[in-house]
Amino acid sequence: PYLDACKTTLTAAACLRNFPSQTVERHNKPEVEIRGNKELLLQPLVISRTENECLIEPSINSVRVSIKIKQADEIEIILCRKFTSFLMQRAEQFIIMRRKAVEGYDISFLITHVHLEKMWKHKLVDFIIQFMEDIDKEISGMKIAINARARVVASEFMKQISP
Repeated sequence: PYLDACKTTLTAAACLRNFPSQTVERHNKPEVEIRGNKELLLQPLVISRTENECLIEPSINSVRVSIKIKQADEIEIILCRKFTSFLMQRAEQFIIMRRKAVEGYDISFLITHVHLEKMWKHKLVDFIIQFMEDIDKEISGMKIAINARARVVASEFMKQISP
């Protein structure tokens, strides 16, 4: 239900159009980023499930999607921070990923009308939903790998100490 709600809301919010700047001629900036005119911004939506949270901020020519990833303990907090910073450093390869997440969220995407002219809307939405599914799995997998490695290291250490 959580991912279905995110997908439906994101699909509805991604109905974007070309809208040039009203202040600077021949400029076309994402309104959700510059926040120049309040009438061009739509109501931000928060969809949450326990610690997971998705913020969708639509405007007339862009949509910003921010995701908060579940972090149960200190290991998951560290893994999440490192993994998201690794991804955000490579934001150019993801095209729609922002280099810096919105305050209070772990990772953000920015979809503009230009992206929708070049790519299919349903594929972009499916990518974000798949990303939301996979990032939890990736962090859980890394945590299990760290715990397994720590267990092996601890048992080898105890073998060396005991006669």
